[in-house]
Amino acid sequence: MTICIKRESLALPVSPHFALYIADLLAPYKNENVVTINFRDPNYSADGGGYHPVEIRLENDGDGWRFCYITDFCYVGSGYMAELAKDLDFDFQAGIFQNLFGTFPIEQAAEMYQIWESNFIYYATTNKIFRIEVI
Repeated sequence: MTICIKRESLALPVSPHFALYIADLLAPYKNENVVTINFRDPNYSADGGGYHPVEIRLENDGDGWRFCYITDFCYVGSGYMAELAKDLDFDFQAGIFQNLFGTFPIEQAAEMYQIWESNFIYYATTNKIFRIEVI
């Protein structure tokens, strides 16, 4: 059975390549209702930097999967005071985009999303830097 990602009606331009990558990760979970995929760089730290952690949540509508949100996290602050916070949050369900500067209609994030997605796909598929956990 092929996993279908509903991307045509989204407010952001989710590419076929990204949808296929996510669909491949979802294949073992095709009978689940909701899946959260966590991507972590084991070397990422507040002091040393690295690749930001990413969390993607999808819901199964029966005839396909739809994105709930895609969140990219980063450390804010330094040393023992650093905390992991949302850096970029593409919330498809609420129709909003959040970053460290505020909250905006998701449509305003189209260019930012395309840059983020392109970088993410490169890091995940070419560099293979993430540890992936599906819950």
